[in-house]
Amino acid sequence: MDLAAPRPNEGAAHSMVVNEHRAIRLVAYLEAFKGVLVLATAAGLLSLVHKDLEALAARLIEHSHLNPASKYPLILVDVASRLQDTKLVMLAMGATAYSLIRLVEAYGLYRERAWAEVLAAASGAIYMPIEAYEWFKQPSWFRVVVFAVNAAVVGLMLHALLHRRRARARKTA
Repeated sequence: MDLAAPRPNEGAAHSMVVNEHRAIRLVAYLEAFKGVLVLATAAGLLSLVHKDLEALAARLIEHSHLNPASKYPLILVDVASRLQDTKLVMLAMGATAYSLIRLVEAYGLYRERAWAEVLAAASGAIYMPIEAYEWFKQPSWFRVVVFAVNAAVVGLMLHALLHRRRARARKTA
């Protein structure tokens, strides 16, 4: 049993590490949720193959009590009439690939793997300029929240990677 007095701020440092681990786990759950949601979307797209999408869009508009002659319902019917089975399959394949990346990332973050932290930081950072542009172009609270959450995830991942690098340097020194 070690009865040595704890060093100053040792408890605070431990608390920060525990909170960082919890935050990374939360991001892992978020990425897993996104992966499952997009996978369900891919399955939904595949279920539309060989269906009359124009008639399906017309029924959806009618069921929603929308004016079929207005702008957006017309766009929906037009897109549905031009959407081919090959495009649906390609969209479903793209969505499946995206969801697999998200699920693998979630697994890696949950297991606290450095490669997953790099992937999370990079994939989040890619969207930040677009999110910032959209935010300044058309400000809304939703865009502010999306940008802030994404920036927090990128910052958390960079902090975790830096912490990992410093711990490795201390072990070798």
